[in-house]
Amino acid sequence: MAIITGASSGIGLAMAERFVQEGAFVVLAARRAELGAQIAARLGSERASFVTTDVSDEAQVAALVAHAVDRHGRVDTMINNAGGTDPGTVGSVTTIDLEAADRVFAANVRSVVAGMKHVAPIMVVQRSGSIVNVASIAGHKAGYSSSTIYSASKAAVLQLTRSVAMELSEAGVRVNSISPGAIATGIFAKALGLAEGEAADATADRIGAVFAAGQPIPRAGRPLDIADAAVFLASAESSFISGTDLVVDGALLAGRAWTAHQQGLASMRPLRECLPP
Repeated sequence: MAIITGASSGIGLAMAERFVQEGAFVVLAARRAELGAQIAARLGSERASFVTTDVSDEAQVAALVAHAVDRHGRVDTMINNAGGTDPGTVGSVTTIDLEAADRVFAANVRSVVAGMKHVAPIMVVQRSGSIVNVASIAGHKAGYSSSTIYSASKAAVLQLTRSVAMELSEAGVRVNSISPGAIATGIFAKALGLAEGEAADATADRIGAVFAAGQPIPRAGRPLDIADAAVFLASAESSFISGTDLVVDGALLAGRAWTAHQQGLASMRPLRECLPP
């Protein structure tokens, strides 16, 4: 049984579909009530239910977890996926809107704390469970997001994951994170203030075409790539993994792409002719 936040689009939706495909019961959470209910109905009422949730509101997160326990009697997996950024945090540190920064930290960090806070007691009693927090490669290195605040918030998620893993792993509860790379979703249009909701989601294909040349694996990342990673971290196949971040980025963080590196070397060859023998 899995709780998945941010499940109305992009990575969260792919996770919901993938977990149901694996035979799991799922409780989906998002702010878009009508869309979320439609998704749950499409996945099948015997397998999926939906709870309208603003994950920055602790009371709503507590109610979400309570719904899952009331409906299924346990929680095996909690995926803290919901989050995003704000156009007010894009650009120079000298122009950041601090209220917008607070909203980003509430959506990306406060929400993860709330999710872990309210699901941990249930999993500790069960002596089992897997918490998966969605971070980002932008939390590992600077320059991978248009928003410094978004990057900082995702770095916080990485450290939260490690710290809570040290506590809960002793009780049989695993805590890990996933750092997506350039995944084609509507979050980029939202970040730049270009579109919201379904209009932002519709930009994913065009964004994917741009991303395809952005990393050594020459295709855009897909929400399903992250969903597959989440299924692995939720499963018994990862039973000895906790406190770890799984980077899913087409080798973007690994180093300089081979072809670009070789082209750089080739461009330096004429300089050798100018050097003394």
